Amino acid sequence: MGATLAACASGWTGDGSAAPAPAQAAASTSPAAPPDPDGLTADQRAQVTAALAGLDRRAQVAQLFVVGVPLGDLPSGDQLAADGVGGVFLRGRSAAPATELAAATGRWTAGPLRPWVATDQEGGAVQALSGPGFRDLPPALDQGRLPAGELAALADGAGADLAAAGIDLDLAPVADVVPPGTAEGNAPIGAFDRQYGGSAEQVVTAAGAVVRGLGAHGVTATVKHFPGLGAVRGNTDHTAGVTDTATTRDGAQAHAFGTLSQLAERPFVMVSSATYALIDGSAPAVFSPVVVTDLLRKELGFRGVVMTDDVGDAEAVQSVPPGDRAVRFLEAGGTLVLTVRASVYPQMLQAVLDRDAADPAFAATVDAAVQTALVAKARAGLLPPA
Repeated sequence: MGATLAACASGWTGDGSAAPAPAQAAASTSPAAPPDPDGLTADQRAQVTAALAGLDRRAQVAQLFVVGVPLGDLPSGDQLAADGVGGVFLRGRSAAPATELAAATGRWTAGPLRPWVATDQEGGAVQALSGPGFRDLPPALDQGRLPAGELAALADGAGADLAAAGIDLDLAPVADVVPPGTAEGNAPIGAFDRQYGGSAEQVVTAAGAVVRGLGAHGVTATVKHFPGLGAVRGNTDHTAGVTDTATTRDGAQAHAFGTLSQLAERPFVMVSSATYALIDGSAPAVFSPVVVTDLLRKELGFRGVVMTDDVGDAEAVQSVPPGDRAVRFLEAGGTLVLTVRASVYPQMLQAVLDRDAADPAFAATVDAAVQTALVAKARAGLLPPA
């Protein structure tokens, strides 16, 4: 299954490329430098090193948060950006022109270490931005039925629209697989036609086209909600204790995320707040080392940015104190904490700093997360020259 999904996502044809001729190989007299493990150029790696050296510990930890800014109150994002938060998330819905949004995002990204500017631009019921300059996007289920060329053009256009507004992180596409005939009972995804199809192959093909279309314009995609919300009934935004009793660690759903996570555009992966009884029934996925580290990172080989679903307002996490939500996610192996509610960000930041100062093992975990976060920014052109 993994090979099939990888082929349909990458467009690989199997014809390969010719090996260098013996004469060409012999022409090199010095050994090639080993490739950067994160695929960075030498300049990008130098940018990461310089950025780390130029940030105190509070500023480093702040890079691990993406914080909500209401679309109806864009000036409230100015202080967050000035404070050095890792990213801002445009919360809500807006019919404002793209030019108006670009003016705000331009203020936030004027400094040397730019925050991510993120939004939810899936299509259908989940299209945050719909004003002049943003084309209408159909629901994902309709997108998945488009001919390949039409979907590629739609995704390319969506990427161009977001980039023109100064947005460089889209919390899309949904990679959840909703089994045929179950959509109405699947509150978070199927009820709103947010799925690209009823099989992993369909989802990988369509979601892969979206990742590529966004990436063509410098917009990083975020595949969500690992390891899948297609088999649950409740919506974690509004319901506590949502549990999946069907998804397995070696099934097609988890491996669809694995395939998408390896695309050349290097999308982020967002983790669900549901609990997965057949993977780790002891904790929601967002707090589970089994889900984040063992499955996503070790088994599926994902080295990039792992992001929470919202852990500010979501009902699924309200029984956990805000600071503990951030600490537990980072302990599980995550990178970016998303809170749509800005008021809990200071508590989360301080909790991470306190634990960091008291626990050397946790401090090493934070070091790794900061490194991953800055590597992604270097790749996206968000770090200053070294």
